[in-house]
Amino acid sequence: MQADIPRVVIAGTHSGCGKTTIASGLMAALVARGITVQPFKTGPDFIDPSHHTLICGRPSRNLDVCMMGETGIRRTFAAASTGADIAVIEGAMGLFDGMKGSDTASAAHVARILKAPVILVVDAHAVSRSIHAVVRGFRDFDPRVKIAGIIYNRIGSDRHRQMIAEEEFVPALGWVPRQPESEVKSRHLGLLMASESPAMQTYGRVISETCDLDRILGVARAAPPLNVPAPVAQKTHAARHRPVIGVARDAAFCFYYQDNLDRLARAGAELRPFSPMADTEPEVDALYIGGGYPELHAEPLERSRCRQFIRERAEVGMPIYGECGGLMYLSGSLEADRTYEMAGVLPARAVMTKKLQALGYVKGAFGNRPGLWTGTVAIRGHEFHYSRIECDPEVRFAIRLGQGAGIGNGNDGLTEYSTIGAYTHAYFTDAFCRRFVAAAAAFKKTAGKH
Repeated sequence: MQADIPRVVIAGTHSGCGKTTIASGLMAALVARGITVQPFKTGPDFIDPSHHTLICGRPSRNLDVCMMGETGIRRTFAAASTGADIAVIEGAMGLFDGMKGSDTASAAHVARILKAPVILVVDAHAVSRSIHAVVRGFRDFDPRVKIAGIIYNRIGSDRHRQMIAEEEFVPALGWVPRQPESEVKSRHLGLLMASESPAMQTYGRVISETCDLDRILGVARAAPPLNVPAPVAQKTHAARHRPVIGVARDAAFCFYYQDNLDRLARAGAELRPFSPMADTEPEVDALYIGGGYPELHAEPLERSRCRQFIRERAEVGMPIYGECGGLMYLSGSLEADRTYEMAGVLPARAVMTKKLQALGYVKGAFGNRPGLWTGTVAIRGHEFHYSRIECDPEVRFAIRLGQGAGIGNGNDGLTEYSTIGAYTHAYFTDAFCRRFVAAAAAFKKTAGKH
């Protein structure tokens, strides 16, 4: 299939050049014009997409070659862009920075897969004419990548702008002044989530005033037709037969790939959000507890009766899958500023650390063990955490890793009952979703409503 989807990649010369703020501001400026924007983020990041989603009113999707493959990139892009006027894709790190110093999974790689023009964000702070050497290097580094324009960020004055503009040779599409009051604060896992800072939304006005939106739209509309895979067939499931998977959604648990949720729904699940900090007994047949910041909300998590409910349901075989923050919550305790009692399902304790414990892509497989996860299922994902898990003796693991740190010694997926908690933020396969939904359906059939 061929699809005409106006699209543009907003990439940067390096991390910290301001591309996230400018990409989000561009989305906000376009939305303010009445344009329907479909947002995307290259790489495995969860935080930037939260800002995109809030701004655009459409779920932002990750485009990660390592987890999805090139066909997966095209399929997700085409499906998500249906009904949108333009797709804005925010890059990660520098334009050409990929996995292990290679081109793989870089913003440039995604741009080539999607035949998308690139607008390069360049930090012009404390530099004038020399910036053109940087621009020329980026323009000529990979002829397969079309850099259609430049947005100069952190311009100090009109004179600063004029000095740069005198020798412009790649079209300048924006001159954004320094805006320190609009910057979003960071913490150990990245920027603040969208629910915690309104700065990205307000940046739309700045972009409207300092960037040429009409020319940017022209760049996006000039993208060539894209060959995309046929849509994934949607199965119909009778509502009364659909098992309910509770998805933890609150300030403590907020890291989810939208494709994972969509695949669980396609596999036959009804997804029902709940808050481990507030809810006591959600009516569900399985639980999916994603990553996030349980260490910042340990006190209300400890206080909530939901952790007792989860422990009791785990003991009678309810399928539960937790990732990173979910793993920490499912453990017996969490040590942060003090020790907090957690759900107590998994025989381990979580300990926050000051140093990064793991960062990178993960490959492995679920082992063939009785119960919830019968049969081997491949797993790909990403890990990024400032904590460690201290396991009790003779624990069991469900995942054997070929790449990545996991919980330790090549193992991830600490398991007890029909519960699995892993450090890996997995990009779910259809096979994984079918197994998870089937396990929820089996529990629904045997246990009835709770």
